[in-house]
Amino acid sequence: MHSVWWTAVAAAGAAVLALIAVSIVHSAVARLGRRSVVPAEIAAHAHRPFQIVAVLLAFRLTLRISPVPVADGLLHFLGIALIVSAAWLIAAILIALEDAAESRYRIDVPDNRQARRIRTQVVMLRRVTIAAIVVVTLGLILMTFPEVRAVGASLLASAGVIGIVAALAAQSVLGNVIAGLQIAFSDAIRLDDVVVVEGEWARVEEITLSHVVLQIWDDRRLIMPTSYFTTKPYQNWTRQKSEVLGTVELDVDFAADVQALREELRHVVEAADLWDQRVCVLQVTDAVEGRVHLRALVSAPDAPRLWDLRCLVREHLVGWIRDHQPTAFPRTRAELATADATRNFGWTATRPVPHRPMSFEEGDDRVFSGSVDGEARAQQFTGPDPSLQSVVLAEQALLDEPADEADHDGEATDESTMHGLS
Repeated sequence: MHSVWWTAVAAAGAAVLALIAVSIVHSAVARLGRRSVVPAEIAAHAHRPFQIVAVLLAFRLTLRISPVPVADGLLHFLGIALIVSAAWLIAAILIALEDAAESRYRIDVPDNRQARRIRTQVVMLRRVTIAAIVVVTLGLILMTFPEVRAVGASLLASAGVIGIVAALAAQSVLGNVIAGLQIAFSDAIRLDDVVVVEGEWARVEEITLSHVVLQIWDDRRLIMPTSYFTTKPYQNWTRQKSEVLGTVELDVDFAADVQALREELRHVVEAADLWDQRVCVLQVTDAVEGRVHLRALVSAPDAPRLWDLRCLVREHLVGWIRDHQPTAFPRTRAELATADATRNFGWTATRPVPHRPMSFEEGDDRVFSGSVDGEARAQQFTGPDPSLQSVVLAEQALLDEPADEADHDGEATDESTMHGLS
């Protein structure tokens, strides 16, 4: 009995000493956290699991070296508790490191492409690490039971067959997990990206190992498997930057004054605070079946403002045509005649429309030329270098020049000979 009391006192003393040591370490790490984010996050997340690990470790070591026999069940329980608390400590340290990485990259700022990429990778790594820690912890706990270790030897022989069956059964799950890791590190999509998937304009709200949550513009949620984004095409409007171009299309009659509409488009976008002053173009893209198809191209800093700008431009142009050019509305022309009509066909004289000279100074009628932005856009969709092509044509002309001069000399000789004969 005397030895039992001394063992209990020694265990309590070891636990107290362990808590004192943990407090000293925690104070040192917290002091370092005043100058760095990583120690501060570790001190905030790992303090409590560190205390539990230290106390359990002190108890178990004291009982193991005690001369008093201790029940195997108690030591087994303390071992399992120590494994669980150690896993908790490791997970807390990893989460602290991930939170420290997230705190350095903010996604609530305009230029947050790099931050969204890091945030996506950190979230995916956190889920993978926590899942791995849980699996390893359960495995270690099961291995503490002798019965499980005995059964494990027989299971190793059929592990290959079981692995094949499990892989076939979980093919879609494993495919989504691999696709999730590929998305996280390929930088194809990131959190807060604006995408168009299955005809829906949405924002990437969450990326997991199995699915991607998309917030549609009307606050609905579209849940897509991660394998979709590695096997099917989709649009990413914020892959490099958030600036985008949008079109407004109108059908008008051949009598429409296109230059006046172009000037009115410039007037309405300059008065709107949604325009980023990059692109303002009105072009005739088609003219068939008695109608002229107009396309207005405008630009905005991001997709939401582009939507409002397109609606504003469409509404203003429709109202302007109604008030200033009512003859420009699309119409269908037809001529009715009886079967025995004998009169000749002829146009009815109408008042001529005054001609308006076209102006190319501001480039409102060109998408790939006429401005610095248009020339830069044309360079992205140009094939071989035009300058090199011009050099090749010039060299070809120099090679062909002697033959041309010889032909001219021959023609001159023939003309003089014919003149002498005459």
